[in-house]
Amino acid sequence: MTRRLLVQRELILILSCLLWATACSGSKVTTQVSNELPRYQVRTMALLPFTSLTTPQVRDHGDPYLSTPRGAKGSDISLGVPSSAEPSLRQTVTVPAYAAEKVTQLFWNRLRHRQGITVTAASQGGKPSLSGIGENQPTPETVAAAAAKALKVDAAVLGQVLVYQERIGSRLGASPPASVGFEVKVVAPDGQVLWVGNFYERQQPMTQDFIGFVRHGGVFITVEELAQYGVDEILKEFPFGQPGDS
Repeated sequence: MTRRLLVQRELILILSCLLWATACSGSKVTTQVSNELPRYQVRTMALLPFTSLTTPQVRDHGDPYLSTPRGAKGSDISLGVPSSAEPSLRQTVTVPAYAAEKVTQLFWNRLRHRQGITVTAASQGGKPSLSGIGENQPTPETVAAAAAKALKVDAAVLGQVLVYQERIGSRLGASPPASVGFEVKVVAPDGQVLWVGNFYERQQPMTQDFIGFVRHGGVFITVEELAQYGVDEILKEFPFGQPGDS
């Protein structure tokens, strides 16, 4: 009887830990669907090149007690640093120039195999360009609408990379770990924003995000691997077409 009680207690403890870990993992993807979406038939899309956030952000030094909200935008990821802090803590970073092209390519690799819709790049060879289709328009949404109209597709996909920070360390330990954040939108030729998706994750150690850490193979992954994970996760919520072979 005593052994049975011990086993039950151990099972309860394990279950509690799993529930706690799941709660800590949380949702790294947030989406918003337009109420007008049912009025649109989206069967063809054009993928436009992503842009990058140019505002410098305070570098994440891997403090385990600082957390950035899931789905953070640029205004959410700056960290307030006390005036008494060491000068090195004030170091800022910007999104690398190559990050936008990398995330664009990751989306292209997935979207071009998606079933139920036909996705094309805005130029040949899978590297879209806004040349000649309204790149001087005042907002990204109007650029996307002009591109969709010029390319004669039902919608255009555009996005912005907000965070792209490589881990400092190795797969066994990193401080800070990799961080990735981006926003993606689908815009109709008339300018209507049909869908918005956001992904943000700064990888956490197992003690803070058990489920998330296991999903990443139990190691600290690179920024490119985290970006690929983010693309796959956000496309699970993508309301256009169905996943295909990739």
